[in-house]
Amino acid sequence: MAVTVGVPRETFPGERRVALTPRAVETLGKLGAGVIVEQSAGADAGFLDQQFVAKSARIGTRAEVFAESDIIVQVRSLGANPGEGRADLPLMRPGQIVVGFGEPLTAADEAAALARAGVSFFAMELMPRITRAQSMDALSSMATIAGYRGVLLGAEALPKIFPMLMTAAGTITAARVLILGAGVAGLQAIATARRLGAVVSAYDVRSAVKEQIESLGAKFVVLNVETTGAEGQGGYAKAMDEDFYRRQRAALTEVIREQDVVITTAAVPGKKAPILVTAEMASAMMPGSVIVDIVAERGGNCELTRPGETVMHQGISILGPMNVASDAPFHASQMYGSNIASFLKLMVNKGELNINRNDEIIRETLVTHDRQIVNPRVSELLGLANAAPAGERR
Repeated sequence: MAVTVGVPRETFPGERRVALTPRAVETLGKLGAGVIVEQSAGADAGFLDQQFVAKSARIGTRAEVFAESDIIVQVRSLGANPGEGRADLPLMRPGQIVVGFGEPLTAADEAAALARAGVSFFAMELMPRITRAQSMDALSSMATIAGYRGVLLGAEALPKIFPMLMTAAGTITAARVLILGAGVAGLQAIATARRLGAVVSAYDVRSAVKEQIESLGAKFVVLNVETTGAEGQGGYAKAMDEDFYRRQRAALTEVIREQDVVITTAAVPGKKAPILVTAEMASAMMPGSVIVDIVAERGGNCELTRPGETVMHQGISILGPMNVASDAPFHASQMYGSNIASFLKLMVNKGELNINRNDEIIRETLVTHDRQIVNPRVSELLGLANAAPAGERR
């Protein structure tokens, strides 16, 4: 019997994305997989049930989706949906596969709960940064959306317009925008702010990204701060000690003073976001200026950030948007669904399921299997010594 992939409706409050789109369903059909989608699962993202049916998916209840599926795909699995997600645990069965974002490096209790349920959980956050996995890199996909949306939020909150205009009423000077962090989100923020006509600067602890920043038409901010060792595994920024961040903040203060909008994007996988902008630094900005902290969910890069709120501080607006990618659910779902479909190609062939733990991508993303935490990174955080050896095949 052909493997079945299930797509339940997302239950995280305010989540509008869906794990597979009709286009991704068609891709899985070519692999010989059947798909069952919970009724109205894609409606908030702009994908109607009849569109899924047109690509040969079936529509069912939530209970049917879990009962009939070999693989459950979600945007937010239990670790990334700790409140509502626990209601799905009784619907899962031993041997079932669950794929989605699950915060495995911070949500220890939820990872343990999935292990007890006997499911094999694959965390999309743990996708290795290798060439072969680029089409599966969901973090980068969602960061692209977040960088774009962050600039639009800043432009909307700023009591100015971004571009320089020569008008009969005089010249309007361009807004000055600073992007902190030049990962995928930061680079997309640079490109978006430039398209809107702003004068853009950017800073990152990794000097290697200077060329990428300048290729997008932004100025790379050089600080007199030693950054050797600031790049970690996979090209991500590495957590530094507090003395480094103190010196960095001191050097950044003068740069931030001149900005109309600051977009902060600096995140370290599995850790709280570093504080890059203190209250004192924010106070140096002109009234009416805006800080958009798109890593508010991880504590934020600004000391004044309150996740999910807009804080007013001496005339400065500090935005702490949550779940930013969900603000553009159509394209976020389209990108995420493509990432999921590419990932499932590693497990599904001619309708048959196979988990090859010799494959680096499978091995690195697998968190739980056979009622154990099998991912060494997650096991280490949980203080466990029982991570199963790699090289097993199911």
